[in-house]
Amino acid sequence: MKLKIKILELTKGCFPVIREDGDWIDLKAAEDVILEAPSVLKSKGKTSTAFNTAYIPLGIAMQLPGGFEAIIAPRSSTCKKFNILQTNSIGVIDNGYCGPNDQWCFPAIAKNRATIKKGDRICQFRIQLSQKATVWQKLKWLFCSGVKLIKVRELKNPNRQGFGHSGVK
Repeated sequence: MKLKIKILELTKGCFPVIREDGDWIDLKAAEDVILEAPSVLKSKGKTSTAFNTAYIPLGIAMQLPGGFEAIIAPRSSTCKKFNILQTNSIGVIDNGYCGPNDQWCFPAIAKNRATIKKGDRICQFRIQLSQKATVWQKLKWLFCSGVKLIKVRELKNPNRQGFGHSGVK
């Protein structure tokens, strides 16, 4: 199973890592990010907490094979090492998010002040069959001998214009 990966400009060194001691593929922060600790706000006798959030760029755009999607989750040590959580528990990258500028990101929320450095392994992903996979795509998955990451100069698909572009309703 081949995954075409484009490394985006100014993010050299962020190519995903297939580790022999794990089943998921590690992803790295593409730039330094600092998130401040939550702050307590008081107004009219009420107290609320404001959390600092960010989409941490991962420096890659990727074309998954037809009938597949990716699941992004934090690494098991991310909360402890970096003081961040993934805002939506897991991320789903569907097959249509595969344009040359459709950068993968890690939506993070800081539980304390957090410093993430370029190249830090903060999350991981795996590919799985989509609910729209055809019988032939399912058979391809069944008989594939593993995942290969292929570095490409360009992805020839239309851009989807970023996270949240498909709207709310």
